[in-house]
Amino acid sequence: MFRTLVKTEALAVEDQTVAVRYFELRTLRGGRRYSAEIVLAPNDRIIIDDDSVTNLETRATRLVPATLYSRLLAARANAA
Repeated sequence: MFRTLVKTEALAVEDQTVAVRYFELRTLRGGRRYSAEIVLAPNDRIIIDDDSVTNLETRATRLVPATLYSRLLAARANAA
């Protein structure tokens, strides 16, 4: 099964820009599933999936800031 790139966008959170790529995948039964690949760093990606691109866009706009802020807090806690 092959993924088809549907859309790309960049989400800005304060001074960072995060790339998001949306893909479509056909299931064995002929249905469609969508996934979003959120690229936080060259070797740091988050992949989420859903039944529609609209739902993925909504989830990504909430997930990206929360992930970046939580990692910032974790880094500060580890440094202390």
